[in-house]
Amino acid sequence: MKVNGTPEPVRRFLNSKMGFILVALITILANPSCTLEAETPDSTSQTTSAASESASLDPGTNRQQQIVAAQETVLATIYRNSLASVVHIQVTRRGSSSTMQTPYDSPLRLGSGSGFVWDQQGHIVTNYHVVAEARDISIQFADGTDVVAEVIGGDPDSDLAVLRVSMPEDRLYPLQLGTSETLRVGQLAVAIGNPFGQEFTMNSGIVSGLGRSIRGGTSPYTIPKVIQTDAPINPGDSGGPLLDRTGRVIGINTQIITRSGASSGIGLSIPVDLVKRIVPSLITDGVYTYPWLGVSGVSVRGQLAEALGLPRDTRGTLIIETIPDGPAQLAGLQGASGVKRLQDIDYPVGGDLITAINGVPVNQIEDLIVYLIEETVPGDSVTVSITRENESLDLQVLLQPRQRVVP
Repeated sequence: MKVNGTPEPVRRFLNSKMGFILVALITILANPSCTLEAETPDSTSQTTSAASESASLDPGTNRQQQIVAAQETVLATIYRNSLASVVHIQVTRRGSSSTMQTPYDSPLRLGSGSGFVWDQQGHIVTNYHVVAEARDISIQFADGTDVVAEVIGGDPDSDLAVLRVSMPEDRLYPLQLGTSETLRVGQLAVAIGNPFGQEFTMNSGIVSGLGRSIRGGTSPYTIPKVIQTDAPINPGDSGGPLLDRTGRVIGINTQIITRSGASSGIGLSIPVDLVKRIVPSLITDGVYTYPWLGVSGVSVRGQLAEALGLPRDTRGTLIIETIPDGPAQLAGLQGASGVKRLQDIDYPVGGDLITAINGVPVNQIEDLIVYLIEETVPGDSVTVSITRENESLDLQVLLQPRQRVVP
C-alpha cells in the first residue's frame, strides 16, 4: 500500500530517518555537549574537517545551527511525503444576473480551494463551502495530473464534502490520519494548500488554541473542538490538511479570523476526529445525520449568572429557545421568558439551566454539543438535568434527527 505520496518501503526509511533527527534534536537540547555525527567512507578526514569548523564557531551558535537544520529536515520531509496527496480544487459556479455589469460579462464565477486524498477509491475530502453550488469541478495534483471530480456527499453543518475522481489506485496516495483528541497547545502544525492560487504552498506554525467553536460557512449550527493555529492560512487554503510533525492529518483548514481578508495569525481547522466520524457517512450515504435536541442556548457565567439570580460561579447552558415540536419542547424543557437589564446589557432570563446530560456535567454549551455528537444518535433517549426556579429536575428527551437547513 502507498500512503503519504511514497511507497511503503521508502516511507519506512524516511520515517526512521526523521525519527533519528528528532531523537538527535532532543539529545542536543538535553545535552549541550552533544553534536550530530554521521559515518562516511572517509570518516577520518570529515571528522577532522568538522572539528576544525566547530572550533571556529561559538559552541552556542553550532548548537543553534544543528537545531535549525533538524527542524528544516523535518519540515522538508513532511512536505515531500504529503505533496502527492494534496490537491488544488478549481470550481465553476453560475453567478446571478446582478453580478453582470455589461452584456459581455460571463455569467460564470470561478473559485478555488484545497483538499486531500482520503483513500485509494478516488475520494477527496475538502470543505463544503469550496464546492457548494459548483457547476464544474477539476482537481490538479502536484505532478500535473488534471481530472474532473464530482461531489458525492456534503455536510454544511461541519463544512465537509467528499469528491470522487476516476484514477487508478496506484496513483492515489492517501494521507495518514492522526488524532485531535491528544493535541496540545505548542505542537508543530503544518498547513499545505493553494493560497490565492499559489499551488502547493506549505506554511508552518503551532497549535495555538484548542476547543474553539465556530459555525460552518453556510450553516447555523456550531462546530465544536475546533483547532486554532498561527500557521498562515489564506483564501484558497480552505479544505487543505493541517498536519502534525509526523505528517498525519490533525485537522482540515476551514476559516480565518481577519479584518483584511488575509491571514492575521488566527486560522481555524476542523478537528480530524470529527472528520473521521462524518466522512464515512458522506461516502456511503451522501449525508451525515446528527442527533438533535432542538434548543438554542448560551453558556452561563459571570454577569449572566447574576442576572438569573444565581451565584456568579454558576456554570451551565441557559436555554434561550426551544424549537416548536422539537425534542426539548416535547419533553417539557422551557426557553427564556424575558430579559433583565444589568449594567446596560439585556440578559435572557426565565429559561431552564441545563447542568448535565446523562450524568455528564455541562459547564458550557460546547459540552452539550460535543456530548450529543460524540455519544448519541437519533432515537436515543437522554436524561437532561436542569435547574428551574431553584429546583433541580431530570427530564427524559427523545432525540430526533437534526433538521437540515438549506443554505
